Amino acid sequence: MGYDETIKGIEKTFGTVPGFMKETPKDILPQMWPMFKKYQLGESVIPQKFREMMMLAAAVKCPYCQTYHKEVSKMWGATDEELNELAAVVGLTAFWSNVLHTQNYDYNTFVKELKEMGEYMEKNRRN
Repeated sequence: MGYDETIKGIEKTFGTVPGFMKETPKDILPQMWPMFKKYQLGESVIPQKFREMMMLAAAVKCPYCQTYHKEVSKMWGATDEELNELAAVVGLTAFWSNVLHTQNYDYNTFVKELKEMGEYMEKNRRN
C-alpha cells in the first residue's frame, strides 16, 4: 500500500487524518498504519479492552499515549476501578524493577528462585 492509499484509509477510518500522522515520514506511514489498524483498532488474539490497558501501562511516560489509551480503554468497557488497579500494578512493577536493578541482583539467582517459587505455588494450588 502506498502513501496516498494509506492517507485515504486513515481518512476513511477516522473521518480525518490526524496531524501527527500527516507529519509521519511518507515512507514510514504506509508501514505503520496496517499495524496501528490491526492492533489498536482491529481484532487480534488479545481482547481490545485488555490491549488498550496494556498499551496504557506501557505508555506511562507519554501524556499523549496515556490520554489516548485511557479514553479508548474506557470506550471498550474498562471501568475506573480497573484503571485504578492498573495504575497500582504498573507502580508495583516499576518498584520491584527498580529494586532489582539498584541491587544489581544476580539474574541467574533470580531465575532459579522464581522457578522454585513457581513450583511451590503450583504444588500448593492443587492441594
